[in-house]
Amino acid sequence: MTEDLNSQKAKPEHTGAAAEPISNKIMPNELTAWWDVTALVRQPSGTTDERAERDLKEAAALLQSGKTVAFPTETVYGLGGDARRSDAVESIFTAKGRPADNPLIVHIADRRQLDELVSGVKPVEAALMDAFWPGPLTLVLPVRPGVLSPRVTAGLDTVGIRMPDHPVALRLLAVSGCPVAAPSANRSGRPSPTRASHVREDLAGRIGGILDGGPTGVGVESTVVQAGDDGVVTILRPGGITAEQLAAVAAAVETDPALAGSGPDEHSPAPRSPGMKYTHYAPRGRLCVVEGPSPQRVTDHIRAALAEAAARGERTAVLAFDEHRSAYEGERVYSLGSLARLEEAAHRLYDVLRACDEDGAAFILSEACPQEGLGAAVMNRLLKAAGHEVVQA
Repeated sequence: MTEDLNSQKAKPEHTGAAAEPISNKIMPNELTAWWDVTALVRQPSGTTDERAERDLKEAAALLQSGKTVAFPTETVYGLGGDARRSDAVESIFTAKGRPADNPLIVHIADRRQLDELVSGVKPVEAALMDAFWPGPLTLVLPVRPGVLSPRVTAGLDTVGIRMPDHPVALRLLAVSGCPVAAPSANRSGRPSPTRASHVREDLAGRIGGILDGGPTGVGVESTVVQAGDDGVVTILRPGGITAEQLAAVAAAVETDPALAGSGPDEHSPAPRSPGMKYTHYAPRGRLCVVEGPSPQRVTDHIRAALAEAAARGERTAVLAFDEHRSAYEGERVYSLGSLARLEEAAHRLYDVLRACDEDGAAFILSEACPQEGLGAAVMNRLLKAAGHEVVQA
C-alpha cells in the first residue's frame, strides 16, 4: 500500500500496522510513495506475503519507468534508479544534491548480469565475489562502453558493482530486471540513512518512493576495492568487509593513500570510488574527533572542551564508547557501543549523528577508536563527518 509522504501526517515506525492507503496505483511523479515491506524481512523461508510482494512489484515498476526508489540494503538505505537511463540517474543526483563527479555504485541481483556490464573479471575479483557476494563489498571493474549512463561512472572507464545481502534489495533488483545505480538515500553530505524514516526526513517529495524494510544491519556502507593486474587489492573505501577478511582471499591488500589525507580536496580529479573526495555523513553541528595516548587524556580533553562550549552557550553532545561513558556524567552522551565490539559502533553511528541533529547539538565531540577491523570504517566515517577536524589530546 502506498502513502503520501508529502502530507503532515507521520507514519508510525515499524508497528506492524498497514500504511494508510492513498491509492492502489503508481503515485504521480511529484509525490513520494511509501511501501511497508518489513514482512519480506521477517517471513519464514519458503513463505510469501502477498501484500508485500505486490508492493515490491509496484516499486519495481517505478524503477522500470525511470523513477527513483529508496530501498534497504544490509549496509544503509540506497536511492536507486535504472543505471542505463540518464534521466533516472540524473534524478538521483538532483534529489541528493550530489556533486556531478562523484561516481555511483551499481547494484545487481545475479552475477550473470556482469557479462553485459563489464569487459572482464580477474581471477582475484572472482574469488572475492565467491567469498563476499552477496554482501557489503563493491568491486571497481572495467565498464563496457555505452552500456551504462555516463553519469554513473562520472567519466571514468570503470564502475563499482556490488550484490547486496538483503532480501528486499535482492527481490527488488530481480523483479525490476534493472542494474540499479544507488548511492545512499540521503541529502548529499548528511549522515547516511539506516532507517526508512531517515530517508523520509531527507528526501520526501524529491523521489518516487520508499520501501520500508526496517532498520539496516551493518550500518556503514560497503567496502570498495579495486584489483590490479598483479592481484593486489586496494581498498578505496573501508566498509562492512574488513581488510583482514580481504587478506584471507587476496594475496596482498593495500589501502589507497588518499584515505590517509587530511581532508577533501575539491579540486582533485574525479574519485575512483564514492566517499573518497567530499565531506560526507556530517551532522548539522560542528563535530570534532579526539584522539590521545590514553583514555584518561581523551576524556579530560573532552570534558574541558565541553565546559568551554557550555560557557559560550552552545548545546553540546558526546559520542563515547561504553567503557568510558561514566566519565561524562552530567553531559549529553550518545553510546557508540563497546570498544570490544566495533560492529556496534558501525551499526549505531549514523543513528547517533542524526539524534544529535534532532537534539539540536551545536558542538559534538567524539572519542576515536582503533582502526583495526571495522574500526577502519568507523573512523573513516567519523573523520569525514568531522571534515577531518581531529584533536590530539
